[in-house]
Amino acid sequence: MNIPARYCTGFLGDIGVPPVPDPMDFSAWFEAYLGGRWYTFDARHNTPRIGRILMACGRDAADVALSTSFGPSRLTGFKVVTDELSQESGGFG
Repeated sequence: MNIPARYCTGFLGDIGVPPVPDPMDFSAWFEAYLGGRWYTFDARHNTPRIGRILMACGRDAADVALSTSFGPSRLTGFKVVTDELSQESGGFG
């Protein structure tokens, strides 16, 4: 179909969806360039979501790996925190 597309990886919090007890995790989706702008499509969730934090875009997952290591390594900690701000509290609308 000759539509430009890109693989995206990042974080998708739980803003606007019922909370679940599982920890939030990194996510992947794709974007397609249509009518002069990029549109997000997410086959995993298949419903509109807000609060995506885009970390990287590329041709595929190998292009935008969250971590690439050679030899022994140990991750000692990693934390992502998101907050939802209302317009009344000065958040971005």
